[in-house]
Order: sequence, then C-alpha cells, then structure tokens
Amino acid sequence: RRQRVLLWGVLLAAWEAAWGQLRYSVPEEMPKGSFVGDVAKDLGLQLPVLGDRGIRVVSEGRTQYFSLHGKTGHLVTAERIDREQLCESVQQCVLRCELIVEDEMKFHEIEVEITDINDNAPTFRETEKELRVSETTAPGSRFPLREAQDPDLGRNSLQSYELSGDEHFSLAVQKGPGGDQRPELVLAKALDREEAAFHELVLRASDGGDPARTGLARIHVIVLDANDNAPAFSQSEYAVRVPEDVPVGSVLVSVKAIDADEGLNGQVKYTFHKISDRASELFNLDSESGEITVKDYLDFEKTSFHPLEVQAHDGGELSDTAKVIITVDIQDVNDNTPLFLQDNFQLEINELTSPGARFAVGVAEDADVGSNSLLGYELEANEYFVVEVKETQDGIKFAELVLRRALDREREHSLRLVLTALDGGDPPRSGTAQLWINVTDANDNAPMFTQDRYRASLREDTPPGSRVLNVSAYDADSGTNAHITYSFGKMPAKVLQKFLVDAERGTITLQEPLDFEDMRGYALLVEARDGGGLVAHCKVEVEVLDVNDNAPEV
Repeated sequence: RRQRVLLWGVLLAAWEAAWGQLRYSVPEEMPKGSFVGDVAKDLGLQLPVLGDRGIRVVSEGRTQYFSLHGKTGHLVTAERIDREQLCESVQQCVLRCELIVEDEMKFHEIEVEITDINDNAPTFRETEKELRVSETTAPGSRFPLREAQDPDLGRNSLQSYELSGDEHFSLAVQKGPGGDQRPELVLAKALDREEAAFHELVLRASDGGDPARTGLARIHVIVLDANDNAPAFSQSEYAVRVPEDVPVGSVLVSVKAIDADEGLNGQVKYTFHKISDRASELFNLDSESGEITVKDYLDFEKTSFHPLEVQAHDGGELSDTAKVIITVDIQDVNDNTPLFLQDNFQLEINELTSPGARFAVGVAEDADVGSNSLLGYELEANEYFVVEVKETQDGIKFAELVLRRALDREREHSLRLVLTALDGGDPPRSGTAQLWINVTDANDNAPMFTQDRYRASLREDTPPGSRVLNVSAYDADSGTNAHITYSFGKMPAKVLQKFLVDAERGTITLQEPLDFEDMRGYALLVEARDGGGLVAHCKVEVEVLDVNDNAPEV
C-alpha cells in the first residue's frame, strides 16, 4: 500500500509538471487537414502508442478548429479558418486549444497564430459618392472622403490612395491617431459653375500585397451656388455606457449640430461617416433628429467597444469638418451560462487507489467577465469523492476530484455523478456535466469452491473415459482476475495416473481401469487458480465398489 501511495504521488507530480504551452502559426484559408505543428515530436510522445493513450485535442468554444493526426502525431486544421471572420479587429489572431492525455492525467495548452494572407481587396462602403461643392469654395479647401476598408493586416492591408479624373481636384491623405490613412479631396483650382456644373473623379485604394488588390469609388462633384456656413456640433465627443441587454429600439444618445445659414442651407441632416460593418448592424442614426438607437441585440462577449463618427450636412450638402465622435462602451451582464467543453467525462480508477488521490476531470468556460465569470465547481453529494477548484498560471479554473474513501469494485463497480460549474453573477448561472467513474478490478478475491469436500462412487468395472463428477468454484473479481482454471494438487503418481481434471470445466474423468481388490478408494486434491494467481483447494473422495469379477479358488 505504501508503494501505491508513492506511485500516486509520482503521477500527481507528473500531472503538475506537464503544464506548458506549445505555439505554432498557420496561414488562414488553408484546406482542412493542413499541417500546423508536430505535437508528438515537440512533446516527446511515442507514435506507436498515441492511439492507446486517450490523446485528444479540444478547442475553446463549440467549434473544433484543430485535430490530432493519430498516425503522425501532427496537429492539423479541422476546417478552413478565416482570420477576418474570427478576429475582425484584433492585430494578432490566436486560437487556443488543449491537448489532453487522459491515461497520464496531463494536458498541454496550444496556441496557434492565424497569419494573414492577402485574400481581401480594399472596399469602399460607398462605391458611388455625390459631393456638392459651392462655386465660392476657396482653393485648398478639403473634403473628407470615406475611408476604404481592408480587413487584412500589415502589407496586405490598405496602403495608398490615388485620385484621377479632373484638374480641379487633388488628393491629400492624413494620418489618423491610430495610424490609419484618411483621404481628403482638395480643391486645387477655383470652380465655375457656369463653366462646368459637374466633375467626375475616381478614387482608387490599393493594398501592399503581391500582386496588389485595389478598390474603386466614383465621386460625382456637383457645383452649387454659395452656402458659406457649415454645421457645427455643440460638443466634439460623446461617451455612452450601456448594458449589453439594453432593449432593441432604446435611444443611446442624441447628437446636435447647428448651422448659421437660413432656409434650406440651414437645415441639418446627420449620417454615419466612419463606422465598422458590425456597428452598422447594431446602431441606427435618425438623419433628421440625430438620435442614435439600438437596432439589434448587443453582445459584450463579441465586441465591447464601438467608436462611431457622425457627420452633419446642411441643406447645401456642405460637410466641411462638422463631425463628432461617439464612443459606445458595452457593459457586461451575466447572460452566459458556464459551459463544459464536453457533456460527459469518464474516469477509470482502480479499486486499490488510496484515499487522497487526485484526478483532473473537467474545464468549463464562461464568456462573461469579472464577477459574472466562472467562479468554481460543485459535485453531487456522494460518499467517495469531493471536488476542489484549481487554477493554472493562465487563470484557467479546472475541477480536481479528490478520493476521500477507499473504493470496492465488488460493492460498486461504477459511479455516475453530476459536476456543476457556477459563475459569480447575481443570480448565478450554472452548467452541468455527467461524470462517469468506472472502478477497475484488483485481484483481491481468491476463488472459492461451492463445496469443501466432494464424494463419488464408481463400480470397479467403470470404463476409462467415464465422468466421475464436476467440481465448481467462483471468484468475485472480474475479467482475467475471475477466470478460473482447475488442476490436481500434489498427489501420488499412481493416483494422478488414474484420473484427469478438465482445466476449464472442472470435470474429473477416469483414465485407467479400477480394481476393488487392489484399491478400494482414492482421495484427490483439486486446485482452482484465478488469473491473478490466487488458489483455492478442495478434496474429492472416490469410493470403488466391488463387482463379482473373480471366481472362487480351490
């Protein structure tokens, strides 16, 4: 027993030492089954036994992006991965998964960076733009243009703009606070509506890929009569904090701009100037009132922050620099239930395992943050196990099962317990998983004969090959530990020559003729041996009956 305690201590130490990270990278849009990394080599796993060790890969979330090739030990893609879909606004796109070695109670965290390829061309939200400019506008005046969007990264992202089509206009590109390029149309030469009422321009956006991809927007400039006042916002920035469960239709904020002109030139309308695709699905701007409302359900776990840029146009369509930034900060609510990475967990524990042994059984995840995130685990009441919460260096909380009472397979060969994950919300949310524990057998029971002593009577003229009787033993263990074979114990050679016992069935048969006048009875010793080497004995008494096979002698 002391050796077993030491063994489990070594296993627990091995479990703790197994924690670590592997890091790989793979380009996006690779076909299913593409090579990511040689996990077997990097972890020193032996290829011939990978399939027998319960090794599997589990990704975060419901979608499994990676799998382990059983023959090569390579981590491969389980499906085509689109970096822009997974990481819309994240510079470094990293997917995490876990390699679980069940029979060694080990798991390793794997991080895979999804690198960008130039699979997206720059695009303009408006491929056709109408711009109205007063003929009195001074040369050098600038008109902000809507930026092109390119979800790729680095050199594959948007790199430059070009303008073509008319000598009256040129292009200037300003650097934004985040390093983004903001195109502006610059009036290079004074306009004359009587000379030309329309100007057609083409704005080209190019990325730095090889080959480069481009996107076009056509700008239709309409020359207007004088409108010398642009709208002006009452404040330069708005900050809005809103819980993610705010009802659709709720008003977030109303922006207000004033134009000093009169009549049509003083009527202000509002439009989104710079907004992400996701934000355009979530928010609506009333062009007349400047009221911004929620038009779809918000989700803190997908995006917690939305910058919106609103531009004010007067009736003469002069926008100039009349724009305002609205920052919408989404606040988390406890709207996500903790979820286990799988619905069922299975463990095999030997019945001789010492109390105090520990087993890592499961990890749950909760998309909420702060006090609403995963708090801990609870285990259904039982007499054998308790659960403790452990936390990795990366802050991942997992459930660890602790054996508090010795198991007995002959009393209870399996257990089904409910493992619950709880978050810290008010009220709290919980998720459950089934924990199946199979108690494996140890050879702790010797065979037992159904009788201590067996008796049989045979006439001395019984022919060889005849059945004498059957002995029978049983074993409370299972599998090979319960497999019984029969044999004779230590007996005189002349007795062993007379009888034969069937090793599997326990049938004793006569091998040689009997002679009452020579031997009137036999005492046999029979052994029953199980697969683990434990032995039981019984005695068999065979009485020889006389027949009239001898004539009188004178």
